Amino acid sequence: MRGFLHCALASLLLSVVWTRPHHEDHADHTPDHHHHLHHEKSEPHAAHDHIGPTCHKLAPHNADFAFHLYKHLSAHAAADNKNIFFSPLGIATALSLLASGTKGDTHQQLFEAMGYGQLSTSEVNEAYEHLEHMLGHSQDLLQLDTGSAVVLQEGFKPLQKFLDDAKHYYQAQGFTVDFKQSEEAVKTINKFIAEKTHDKIPELMSSVDSDTLMVLLNFIFFRGKWEKPFDVKNTRKADFKVDNTTTVSVDMMRRTGRYEYYYDHENHTTVLMLPYKGNASMMILLPCEGKMKHVEDILSKEFIQHWHDNLFRSSVDLDMPKFSASGSYALKDILTEMGVVAAFSDTADLSGISEEVGLKVSQVSHKAVLSVDEKGTEAAAATAIEIIPMSLPHSMSINRPFLLLILEESTKSILFMGKIVNPTA
Repeated sequence: MRGFLHCALASLLLSVVWTRPHHEDHADHTPDHHHHLHHEKSEPHAAHDHIGPTCHKLAPHNADFAFHLYKHLSAHAAADNKNIFFSPLGIATALSLLASGTKGDTHQQLFEAMGYGQLSTSEVNEAYEHLEHMLGHSQDLLQLDTGSAVVLQEGFKPLQKFLDDAKHYYQAQGFTVDFKQSEEAVKTINKFIAEKTHDKIPELMSSVDSDTLMVLLNFIFFRGKWEKPFDVKNTRKADFKVDNTTTVSVDMMRRTGRYEYYYDHENHTTVLMLPYKGNASMMILLPCEGKMKHVEDILSKEFIQHWHDNLFRSSVDLDMPKFSASGSYALKDILTEMGVVAAFSDTADLSGISEEVGLKVSQVSHKAVLSVDEKGTEAAAATAIEIIPMSLPHSMSINRPFLLLILEESTKSILFMGKIVNPTA
């Protein structure tokens, strides 16, 4: 993400290894397999009538999954007082792609963890196809690149239906590597992700099991321009209180302007919407001192909706730090805590990917990066002039830990979510 503002991106990796030997060779497979699995621009999509309702079918479930996952990540990060930053949409997309190749308990556990228990596989696949379509058409004023990839061991041929579904519903590209040459395989995968994330994630993987037969990748790159940019001349050094014993010096941006604003007295939280040009916004949740745990405990789609519904346009004196945040997570243990057990066991049923080779998921890795500043990395010239009523503005100084969500409005998706404990970390 860049622009008048910032850049952020995320990618997720699932490694699939075999659990039992081949029962037979692959002589029945045609050698001509889909190694390049994305839709060409000239290739028609399925009908997109009623795209909105189909796409929005996922929104409440993905929001529940986002907050459920956040609470698990927060519990793991709390002891170290670390920043948290991840892409709920990226993780959900990759797990849904995986789920399309699972059956039985393996499939049920994945769908239950993501909140899709009442949906069929075809409903979820079609909703993701429409979601990708919508995101691809939201780029007039912001850049949002999303995609998936299926990386195959040379000679391993999954079921054609899985490859076709990955291409059709998830716009997945595909290529082969030799995982037995693990160092070269890692380099190839990291190069692919680096290119897709504009070098913001140069190293997603550090190693890979030589028994790996397939890796599923998902990436999101977002570059947004503030609808109301900050003036660099107003940025100054200021203190940011990390905790009761730690204060750091940050570059504090300053702007007075009209924003969607709300103070929740009952829950001790200030809510502010910072719009990007286009269909995206950053929602800032700033708890009062000592109230972060309370706000984290109540985080839910219902509270987000409550806060969103109570926003009102007001003049705000805003102080906000420039910051970068990143998160790198091995999600196997967290997903297991969330009920996804079978996929990682020797009894995993990934027969929708291969009927001839027993497969299980060996690892799930996620990495996301965000940077926020006045203008971002593009030297675009733009000026915004606002007429502000002659009333006393609200004052909001983001000088202590806060939560953020980057929202894409046309699909009602949480692209990214995080907690910034230390903007300099």
